[in-house]
Amino acid sequence: MLDAYEDSFESAHPDVDVRWIDMGGQDAYDRIRTEEQNPQASLWWGGASMAFDRAAREGLLEPYRPTWAESVAPGSSGPDDMWYGTYLTPEVITYNTRSLSGEEPPQDWDDLLDDQWNDRILIRYPLASSTMRTIWGAMIMRQPTIQDGYVWLARLDRNVKTYTADPTQLYLKLAREEGDLTLWNMPDTYIQANTVGYPFDYLIPSSGTPLLTDGIAIVKGGPNLDAAKAFYEFVTSDSALVEQAHTFYRIPVRTDIGPERLPEWITRVDIQPMDLDWERLAEEGPTWMQYWDENIKGRGVEYLQQQGLER
Repeated sequence: MLDAYEDSFESAHPDVDVRWIDMGGQDAYDRIRTEEQNPQASLWWGGASMAFDRAAREGLLEPYRPTWAESVAPGSSGPDDMWYGTYLTPEVITYNTRSLSGEEPPQDWDDLLDDQWNDRILIRYPLASSTMRTIWGAMIMRQPTIQDGYVWLARLDRNVKTYTADPTQLYLKLAREEGDLTLWNMPDTYIQANTVGYPFDYLIPSSGTPLLTDGIAIVKGGPNLDAAKAFYEFVTSDSALVEQAHTFYRIPVRTDIGPERLPEWITRVDIQPMDLDWERLAEEGPTWMQYWDENIKGRGVEYLQQQGLER
């Protein structure tokens, strides 16, 4: 999608050279924060709303009110026009249909903890990924206490075969049947299955799923703000969002795009959003992630033993 819109924007604006640095949402936030005194980027496109909220609170973003600002639902934009939502991204259980042929995949989050999935789950390393940070935070907040949430993640860790460094490695390992399933998002699962041809399918957990809002924002003090604002409007126009829905499996946030313009897979899907405290996730999530990384990742069995819990 980045390449496609780089080409089309440059065709319409021959004086502009669009250059991407493609990375996870959390990595994008980290880089923008690191470059605060000397911004290198002008536009940030993609990542979870909580990362955009955090960047907005830290003064890293430039206010910009797009022409379609009135066409988003409450909660789909940041304060003072600091960022706006582009897509809704449901988190799902993605699995290899070939390796699970004749075997029912887990139907809900807690099913992932069953012994039958031991050494069969692949996970994209969460600290670099806003998608995985959202899932991890949601799993913690589903439990009565934060400690119970850590125990849940430790039980999942027992069944994780590998934490991959990036999405590409995740897709390759899952396609090669080095693992049978993962936790990821619905649009990328569609892309890998229908565009790349991997034997992937997904299911939406029966108890509900985090419904992440992907965002877009202007970077404060960026070197090419006028071009960035033009690109912002270019990729978020109603025609662009309809094309992205059909070609790149993205679910538009905008409420003024009628269902007749969208693909059938969007209009028929039944998504039960999990009730999440997004503000709490943005504020406390980094602490939870650091604790998980230092105490639980790759040490789930040991962690449970330290807590006096049996397998």
